[in-house]
Amino acid sequence: MDNFDIRSASLDEIKQFMKDIGEKPFRAEQVFGWIHAKLAQNYDEMTNLPIELRDNLTKIAAMPMAEVAKVQKSADGATRKYLLKLHNSGIMDVYVETVLMTYRHGFSVCVSTQAGCRMGCDFCASGLDGLQRNLTAGEIAAQYYAVCRDIHDRVGNIVVMGSGEPLDNYDNVLKFIKLVGDKNGVNIGMRHITVSTCGIVPRIYDLAAENLQLTLAVSLNAPNDQIRRKLMPIARKYDIDELMAACRHYAEKTRRVSFEYIMIDGVNDSEGNAKELAKRLHGINCHINLIAANKVPEKGYNRSNSATITAFADVLEKSGLDVTIRREMGSDISAACGQLRNEFQKD
Repeated sequence: MDNFDIRSASLDEIKQFMKDIGEKPFRAEQVFGWIHAKLAQNYDEMTNLPIELRDNLTKIAAMPMAEVAKVQKSADGATRKYLLKLHNSGIMDVYVETVLMTYRHGFSVCVSTQAGCRMGCDFCASGLDGLQRNLTAGEIAAQYYAVCRDIHDRVGNIVVMGSGEPLDNYDNVLKFIKLVGDKNGVNIGMRHITVSTCGIVPRIYDLAAENLQLTLAVSLNAPNDQIRRKLMPIARKYDIDELMAACRHYAEKTRRVSFEYIMIDGVNDSEGNAKELAKRLHGINCHINLIAANKVPEKGYNRSNSATITAFADVLEKSGLDVTIRREMGSDISAACGQLRNEFQKD
């Protein structure tokens, strides 16, 4: 019973825990509400709990905390990048990144699911030092709550697209989604949550079976296996036809898929690449998001220029596909996932 991870626990799990320690079930509802609705950082803030219970919970029920170590703000004020130190009893402390983005429709927060990453995508800063460890559901939630506390406001959209591969930490990510979607907590609608993946095919089928109406964002970045395998090691395990079949299944069972396509100069941005991509995606209910590659000095890639990206988008649109060019945000504050964390740990 020691070190029960209460921030990662569902309401039913907390009810069972309270029963096990001789407390009434309504105490579970109070604690869950404090953590996931009032965003309490510790038991001392739970003022309607008896002092004896608060003291006991402090000893036997860990509550992971996210401490803000550093914040970078973009010059236009639209983006804040947080470096958070996660404290979790009995588990190695780690630094992760969380990003707040301001749009006309409101706030979105991008959370990390792992400290580091083991996917090894050749254009990405997240996995430069490999994977340290998975984050618990409570640690992922703590990132979101830390941002809400910092801006004194509710963030209505969550993007599970920070450092790490979400579907490589599937169980904890799924539990996190259910925690923030709980009506007794912040109650985020499933259609306001986007989950990204580099393409772990079996987990895409698993996520479709949950039927949660989440938006699935697939990091595609190439129209064929030849290019994709150079950029993304996962493509050596699951070829692009397998990935497209999984995405088609998800779109048919749940909702349309978003394909993220990072534009890299001279690698995947030709007119021929665009035509091949359009053919590849034909018939899939999807949206394509074209993204100018972030500059990662260790990688040596250059981003496609704006004229090339526009021409690429035109080819896709003429083929009847829904495509947007992502608005650039945070390029002046280490925009690529993993950059701020890596810079901090080198200091």
